[in-house]
Amino acid sequence: MISKLYQQTRQYAKIGLLSASMAIALWGCSSPSPQTAEQPPTAPSQVQPTEVVLAAPRDLAPGPQDAYYTSTILYVWEPLIAAGEDGKPASKLAASWKMSEDGKEWTFQLRPNVTFHDGEKLNADAVIANFNRYKLASPKSSPFYTLDIKSSYPGLKEVTKVDDMSFKLSFETPQPTLLYSMVNFSSPIYSPKNFTEKGDFNGLPQGTGPFKLIKHEKDQYALLEAYDGYYGDKAKTKTIRVRVIPDPDTRLSALKSGEIMGVMDLGAIPPALAKELLKDKQFEVSVAKSTISHYLHPNGKKPPFDNPKLRQAISLAIDRQQLVKELYLGYPTATVNFLNVTSPFYKEFKVDYNLAEAKKLAAEALGGKREKVDLIVPTYGLDRYPYKAQAELLQAVFKELSLDVDIRILDGAAFKEAQSKGEYNLALATQGLPNGDPFTLFTNYLGSTGSSNKSYSLGYKNDRVDQLLKEAKDALGMDDRAKIYNELQALAVQDLPTIPLFNDASLIAYNKKIKGYQATIYGTTLPQLEWAK
Repeated sequence: MISKLYQQTRQYAKIGLLSASMAIALWGCSSPSPQTAEQPPTAPSQVQPTEVVLAAPRDLAPGPQDAYYTSTILYVWEPLIAAGEDGKPASKLAASWKMSEDGKEWTFQLRPNVTFHDGEKLNADAVIANFNRYKLASPKSSPFYTLDIKSSYPGLKEVTKVDDMSFKLSFETPQPTLLYSMVNFSSPIYSPKNFTEKGDFNGLPQGTGPFKLIKHEKDQYALLEAYDGYYGDKAKTKTIRVRVIPDPDTRLSALKSGEIMGVMDLGAIPPALAKELLKDKQFEVSVAKSTISHYLHPNGKKPPFDNPKLRQAISLAIDRQQLVKELYLGYPTATVNFLNVTSPFYKEFKVDYNLAEAKKLAAEALGGKREKVDLIVPTYGLDRYPYKAQAELLQAVFKELSLDVDIRILDGAAFKEAQSKGEYNLALATQGLPNGDPFTLFTNYLGSTGSSNKSYSLGYKNDRVDQLLKEAKDALGMDDRAKIYNELQALAVQDLPTIPLFNDASLIAYNKKIKGYQATIYGTTLPQLEWAK
């Protein structure tokens, strides 16, 4: 039944006939997006016994001009500091560290016996070369997270070599939470011979991970090979090919036919299709918490959503629990907190649903009149999530608040432009945790001059928030920062500069012909994947 409704909804969406009432009736559905033509480089019958073929909705190796070349979930490169399953900093290429008493200097000891894929050794000189690249290239964009040394290492004065296997970071002001801001995408390390003069990659990425990228065809596939020189537990599969298949139906068909053995990345498989897949005993799914949160961005720079009462009204009108249950089959978790649940600083708040109060607040905000507004939806979201059905649902709900919603589906560039120019009223959006310290997120979204606040036309300003951000920047102790972060979360719940909907779930599916393949907070256990006996 789910499959039938899913397909039917996609067909209606293609011809523009899906109504708000149909969205409510077909909550388990998704939506179409233009397919990227791709041909499997290797047909199933030709696959070598050592190779496993997977698929993702997007290219996980954007290329040499990207800040990272590949996503961290391909396990090609590694950071100095990783995030543990609890979200707290954990050692990776940096084995240990020590902060000076004044918090202005951090000394790191590197992990011994680590080599890059090109044979170069990990040492202090290699790390300094990477920091020089950060300075040269920042801010450097990526579909994952922007690499920006000023955000991750505020007030960094210099990086100096202590000895061959240790280095020191010196700052103008105390940085007690530096480890949190260095996590994952803030401290990627590559071979010192891997960069051009502009800070791009001069060839395939030469990281230290358990896999090396040996071939990449843009928007088609990335070919990984187990790195024999890896210092830790070796990858269990010799080669893994990750195909790019944007359309969820096509990914499902490829999985069912045996062309691929599993899926990965954001929105790897829509929940409705995962449920359908589980009817076949040869498949399995794995789920974990995710660093991704989903929001409804209001344009707070112009009426009607410059009125806090109306933002509160639409928040109260959304039955988040029901939305998560019906559209996402209960995998994500409903939330009203701006901060993602995987953050070690996350605070729990009650998720309220009160349609009567919502109607009252909306009537006060709108003066008893009806208002026409638009809701923009990015096409890239349609490849990963049931955003069309979600938009139709919100359209129906907001109609009861005297808001007549026009849904506009825009490609990525047009979506971004509409937000930056303020040419929209509401927008479906996602945001991940770039590192372990939420200071940057709070600053970008809640600060009156924050980059996201400006680029998304949120129009948010709260003097108390600006004061708290200043205090957080100067706070020396983690306990002091935690208290400040708690208040910032409470203010965001109260003021709703953006309206949180739910914390996503990392959901993947795979054929039982492979094993050791599980979802993690960000990615999968790719190195543990192997053919089942």
